[in-house]
Amino acid sequence: MSRSPLNLSRRTMMAALGLGAGAAGLAACGAPNGGGGGSADGSVRDGFSQADLTVPSEYEGRTPILFWAPFTGVNYEVLAKQFAAFNESQDEIVAIAESVGGYADLNQKFTAALQARTVPDIVCFPEMQWLQFYNSDALAPLDSYFDDEWSLDVYIDNYVAEGKAAGETFVVPFARSTPLFYYNKTRYIEAGLPEEGPETWEDLAEFAPELAKIEVEGRPLAALAVGADDAWHAQADIWGFGGANANEDFAVTINEDAGVEWLEWQRKFIHEDGFGYMAQAAGTDFASGITAGMRGSTAGLTGTTAATEGVFEVGTAFMLSKEGQEKQVPTGGSGLSIVRSDSQDRQDACAELFRFLAQPEKSAEWHAGTGYVPIVKAAADTQAVKDLVAENPNYGVALAQLENARTADYTNWDQGSVTEIGAAQAQVYGDGADPKKVLDALAATLQETLDDNREDYEAVEFEGWN
Repeated sequence: MSRSPLNLSRRTMMAALGLGAGAAGLAACGAPNGGGGGSADGSVRDGFSQADLTVPSEYEGRTPILFWAPFTGVNYEVLAKQFAAFNESQDEIVAIAESVGGYADLNQKFTAALQARTVPDIVCFPEMQWLQFYNSDALAPLDSYFDDEWSLDVYIDNYVAEGKAAGETFVVPFARSTPLFYYNKTRYIEAGLPEEGPETWEDLAEFAPELAKIEVEGRPLAALAVGADDAWHAQADIWGFGGANANEDFAVTINEDAGVEWLEWQRKFIHEDGFGYMAQAAGTDFASGITAGMRGSTAGLTGTTAATEGVFEVGTAFMLSKEGQEKQVPTGGSGLSIVRSDSQDRQDACAELFRFLAQPEKSAEWHAGTGYVPIVKAAADTQAVKDLVAENPNYGVALAQLENARTADYTNWDQGSVTEIGAAQAQVYGDGADPKKVLDALAATLQETLDDNREDYEAVEFEGWN
């Protein structure tokens, strides 16, 4: 059975880095977070130098730190502004952000950088996917930097446990999000449907025929566009049908009755009822008015609102569930980690940047500019966030849904498995494949990966579900 190149356990990561079993054994003892050479606390390691970067002439002489940012478009522009503000706020550090594309791009580039031993100073990986790099000793612990003004206490509690492993902190929340149901409120009103949108899958099935009476480019308006990369949304879907991808005993359950019911519901909605379809880019189709609904991220709220301004009014709702089932959504987005390299000065400088970005006003600015959650608790009380919610209630919906947020199942803790889940969904969405057969095959693949990673996950001592 083939394994995705992004689906790396500690053992496969060590092999990819050319360290082998002997080095893995050495990394498991001695200084915290292992590694050969470096500082007493294990955060610095010799031989891992900084990747190439260009420092603007006005900042020459400062300690340079490099962030490989998995952001593009509006989100990257907002990040660049925050980095510029940090650079102007003091005269000792210059923070450089370079866009590397998306999370999968960062995963591949950072893995190659570790092999080459030329690394950035800061990375951020989605949800629990940072663990593969923690397990390969690539990340530095952060707890020694915390004090009364900056610590995990300043962040929203739902996201804090996801940055800890074996009692130490390796990630602080930053670009965090949840999935969100987006709908075309203008079309809903035109069809005589509730302005607040659907609450359940049954609601969507009831609304769909009314939306289909509206023609767009000579075709009935679709109620929902799905995508080939919907694994994150699928976590909310299967929970909303009373199931789970896997349980806390490391058994994959995605192919049990609730999972089959979920995917069969979507297959029928798309292929028999004709009310949905698989899009190349659901967000693009939504913004152009081809579909009246999609699942997206809160992180896309600002961009989606801007893209549809003057065309139609965007509405948002909690992710859908089956009637009578609890609504739950997976936490999403990423946090900031310091890369272990040959410079303690650069690592210390990274912590100063993290502290700066954790200011309530900066968190509010990031939220307003992107749609990512205002991850710092005090940010919700800033006038900027209050004004934003008053102006656009969709931001209030995103904030309210945080009560339903929880850490995704083990199957979503590595990029390779996420890719496999999305590919399995695409077989059903695009080809109308039998959900039971698709999920049975998927479950076998996911279980193999989970068995391979189990020891590493148990060592994390995760407390987020407690």
